[in-house]
Amino acid sequence: QVHLVESGGGSVQAGGSLRLSCAASGYSYSSYCMGWFRQAPGKEREGVAAIGSDGRPTYKDSVKGRFTISKDNAMNTLSLLMNNLKPTDTAMYYCAVDPLYGDSWYFLQVPGKIQYWGQGIQVTVSV
Repeated sequence: QVHLVESGGGSVQAGGSLRLSCAASGYSYSSYCMGWFRQAPGKEREGVAAIGSDGRPTYKDSVKGRFTISKDNAMNTLSLLMNNLKPTDTAMYYCAVDPLYGDSWYFLQVPGKIQYWGQGIQVTVSV
């Protein structure tokens, strides 16, 4: 049983930083994609950042240079360091993994097809 638990969300002012963490258990998919998605009220879920089977990251254009994704295979954890946060980053953030996908860019394009999700954690950025 795959289990993903996010932590580290909260409220910050614009320009601030947060680090999200995702603790994974129930599988050993170190060579598959893991990533972060977000969903703002009234909007569709969108890919933010992912790490592929080759260990290379892919980022949504609007977060490039501000967000950094990292994965610790030994600890089965995924992190997202978010710097220079903007009000437009406000959303529920979700950790996700799927053994069917190895390419991080494609993984971010298909949230509707991903099997395993965390419960989500809120990030709120105020002006």
